[in-house]
Amino acid sequence: MRLTRLFRVIFRLFQQLWSIYQHSLQTVFRKRPSFAAQFAIWGCLLLLATSATRAFAYEPTASVPFTPETATETTTQIARPNPASVPLPAPPPMEQPEEPVVTPAPAPAAQFLPKIGVNHQHEFRGAWVASVVNIDWPSRSDLSVSQQQAELINILDRMQELNLNALILQIRPNGDALYASEIEPWSGWLTGTQGKAPNPYYDPLEFAIAESHKRNIELHAWFNPYRAKMGGEKYPYGPNHMAAQYPQYAYQYGDLIWMDPGAKPVQDRVYNVIMDVVRRYDVDGIHLDDYFYPYPKEGIQFPDSQTYNAYRQAGGTLSVSDWRRQNVNQVIERIWKGIKTEKPSVKFGISPFGIYRPGKAPGIVGMDQYEAIYADVKLWLEKGWVDYLAPQLYWRIDPPQQSYPVLLQWWSDHNPFRRHIYAGNYLSKLDGSSWPISEFERQVEISRAGADKLSLGNIFFSMKVFKENRLGVNDRFRSQLYTTPALAPTMPWLDATPPQSPTGVSLNGRNLTWNRDSSNEVRSWTLYQQVGNNWQLKQIFNAQTTSANLAPGTYALCAADRLANESAGVVVSVR
Repeated sequence: MRLTRLFRVIFRLFQQLWSIYQHSLQTVFRKRPSFAAQFAIWGCLLLLATSATRAFAYEPTASVPFTPETATETTTQIARPNPASVPLPAPPPMEQPEEPVVTPAPAPAAQFLPKIGVNHQHEFRGAWVASVVNIDWPSRSDLSVSQQQAELINILDRMQELNLNALILQIRPNGDALYASEIEPWSGWLTGTQGKAPNPYYDPLEFAIAESHKRNIELHAWFNPYRAKMGGEKYPYGPNHMAAQYPQYAYQYGDLIWMDPGAKPVQDRVYNVIMDVVRRYDVDGIHLDDYFYPYPKEGIQFPDSQTYNAYRQAGGTLSVSDWRRQNVNQVIERIWKGIKTEKPSVKFGISPFGIYRPGKAPGIVGMDQYEAIYADVKLWLEKGWVDYLAPQLYWRIDPPQQSYPVLLQWWSDHNPFRRHIYAGNYLSKLDGSSWPISEFERQVEISRAGADKLSLGNIFFSMKVFKENRLGVNDRFRSQLYTTPALAPTMPWLDATPPQSPTGVSLNGRNLTWNRDSSNEVRSWTLYQQVGNNWQLKQIFNAQTTSANLAPGTYALCAADRLANESAGVVVSVR
């Protein structure tokens, strides 16, 4: 019985295999018939032997009677045994792996969360921190490194509490450096001796940048281009100070030492120092103040006649006033172009004297900086050589001779490239009588009212008043002016492309989490909450943050880059 079934199986397999090999003979081996025939015959024999071996390996199924109808069924069972009716042979022993192979669980399905475009009123909220004469930081030149760092952290914490977002840090007060420079000496205002590094060593600018960015505060590096020494300054020059290297261009002017802006080595020095910082540090901006040629002193001429005569002998035809303005203009243009070539995202801002020329704005009188310090600020705006201008509007609102709103309006009206205007406010005048807190509150509101003309913020001189909380100014500012955080204004001429929206946004109860940025484009995360039909900015997180605990409500999480461009917000609802 067993042999009969076996032969039937072999016969059917032989028929199928012979058909296959005939087809092979006709196609593959058409050119060599003898070889093809041999190949087909030997292949058939090999397969028959294999099939026979497999057939004898299975036990017969006694419960299925042999009939022509069951032959096909039985053949199928032999070729593909049914586990329910034909027991499979035990598999050969296999070497077991040292550790069990674990199949990973399938990843959870991605959460497809809606996105929405949200925004808020961006505003520049800055404070000048002056190092010269130890006005703001460091408060003394004999502080230890830990005391210096603690003071700076306290300043930044105070700024964060007040929802300020830009630190203007003076890092080159007098041809010296409050940072590690191979060009200029360490500042005596930092260590007590010009040329002496902090001990234990650290880089104050690097430290300030890192701590500022942790708090979502921009850092603008503030340079004085030409001043070499203050009156009464006790620090002798370090050997690499510009006045020591170019004494022929270092002029005594009253109680000051001032470098000649018309001397090519001095111009190169200013440019090289600034570009060195742009290249090596993650600064958000480069900032110059109002000191170009020195403020005039009665009866004293600036002693640059030798440089001017050399210019004339070389064929120059400009008057001395026009030549001096040209010297300043060339440096401003060169710095602007250098920054935009090296790091286009770094902002360039200048804080000039608040009056361009007397009489240009209605009823305004005062110093003529165009003729006195040879700063043609209006030209810089007309050429687009700055990203922002912060005119020092250090007067009150009401006096008509130097009216704050009149001057602000004038600067806003002479801005063809539509650069930002951030008014400078003289907070150090705060005294509770002629300069009450309300004066500064009104000035900020006037600045905000001009937002349609790019009046987009304020910078306060100086941080010392906030450190003291003079007359309770901090409480008033926090409760009346700066009640919520804000990003600095965007600058579309530098970059208008927002980063990608946050990824990996997930909600576990009330804990919102998201992925860390891997593109190096995100500077901060902004969290909005829906209030009625509006969205309000609730919080700004630094780039390292990836979670937040939320109260019930509907929120949108956005990514913001270094120029404050915001992505679409990923919407989540917390119950």
